[in-house]
Amino acid sequence: MQSSIQSASRAAPLLIILSLAGCGEGGGKPATGPAAAPPVVVSAAPARLTDAGQLARGGEIYRRYCAACHGDRAQGAFGWERPGADGKYPPPPLDGSAHAWHHPTAQLKQTIQEGTLKLGGSMPAWKGKLSEADTEAVIAWFQSTWPDPIYAAWADIDRRSRE
Repeated sequence: MQSSIQSASRAAPLLIILSLAGCGEGGGKPATGPAAAPPVVVSAAPARLTDAGQLARGGEIYRRYCAACHGDRAQGAFGWERPGADGKYPPPPLDGSAHAWHHPTAQLKQTIQEGTLKLGGSMPAWKGKLSEADTEAVIAWFQSTWPDPIYAAWADIDRRSRE
């Protein structure tokens, strides 16, 4: 019985992710008919391409440059889901609980390097302060906080962005 409960509780986040994976596609038309619900094939999360040294370095860089805005555990700023009085959204979580996992590596790197000021956001550009290797280490660190189902969904998005 407990094994069934544990399996169900582990499957719940994956089912949520899979249900959100198609958001924005299909023009809002509901799927109907026998072909509408193909069987779901769930595979194990891909291996994370990080090592202890890279994670330690990424954590150090994160604490120095990112934690003041995104939180010491990458939890994001309070109220990040709603714009502030200035119309800008506070820094979102990077821990897999918000939208960072929806973006492929290239876009994550671009956001870190270029910032969001030109897009109307508040994040400064870190180009010139963080090298390519620093940026990759920071990404590896915050991705290490992501649950396996989130990381697996991101890996699929990242793979498709390079096809």
